[in-house]
Amino acid sequence: MSNHLLEVKKLSKYFPIKGGLFKRKVGDVKAVDQVSFYVKKGETFGLVGESGCGKSTTGRTLLRLMEPTDGQILFNGVDLATLKGETLRKARRDLQMVFQDPYASLNPQMTVEQLIEEPLNIHNIGEKVDRKDRVLQIMDTVGLNKNFGGRYPHEFSGGQRQRIGIARALALQPKLIVADEPVSALDVSIQSQVVNLMEDLQQEFGLAYVFIAHDLSVVRHISDRVGVMYLGRMAEIAPKGELYTKPAHPYTQALLSAVPVPNPRLKRERIILKGDVPSPANPPQGCAFHPRCPKAFDRCKVERPEMIHLGSEHYVACHLYD
Repeated sequence: MSNHLLEVKKLSKYFPIKGGLFKRKVGDVKAVDQVSFYVKKGETFGLVGESGCGKSTTGRTLLRLMEPTDGQILFNGVDLATLKGETLRKARRDLQMVFQDPYASLNPQMTVEQLIEEPLNIHNIGEKVDRKDRVLQIMDTVGLNKNFGGRYPHEFSGGQRQRIGIARALALQPKLIVADEPVSALDVSIQSQVVNLMEDLQQEFGLAYVFIAHDLSVVRHISDRVGVMYLGRMAEIAPKGELYTKPAHPYTQALLSAVPVPNPRLKRERIILKGDVPSPANPPQGCAFHPRCPKAFDRCKVERPEMIHLGSEHYVACHLYD
């Protein structure tokens, strides 16, 4: 029996580009382009990359908040991409999301109690009295004062709002939570509190996370394995220790070279990438990274690299290792 809770196979999400007088389709924005990875039970899979690389779209497509264009999303062996209606609704109990902006994702007209209870109502779980008890229990679990149940989102700080978002995600006792940049809008001191809370909850409930972020130090702290995305494609996947000490892909090397070192005596050589990120509406032929890659050669310009296994759980999409 595989211990993979989630397996994503060649997942793609394209947005049509329409133009001309009759608004006909003239192309596609390839936001997510044949991405494959897996998440094991109880682990945290970090997903990193520059803004606009397709991380958030990947997370939303996993939960069918956006419809995938192609590919498979196997959750406990069931392909979520094929589910409809009631079967999809039932499957959603096991998959929840924590959004980047806790204020925008919470209904300002609902109290904290109503917000956390809403998923239980939708899925018709428990009696009214039991739901109230469950809400208070979850508030306690995420460190929210039980007396705050009657307050509204605007009465809370950013960190407290994110705790409300996490509490709502926990209400249905999911197996997997997709956390889309859950700490990027928070102060650094609050970030650590939320990250520590998520780690504690993982220990307590055996949760698996897909943790989406662009802050490599936060990802290093919380993740077990990390996937690096570039222009809608997966460039490298590795256990965090290996990725941070022995990055294989030139893009990963450049990303890590930009992370500040806390010791002023240690000088890290910066890898400055030339040019701008190409448009996902018109990605380069071959390897998407080749126009900016300091190590690119002729083959990179014409042939898209496949994922190559470097040993243990380290994979890289780069012709240098083929």
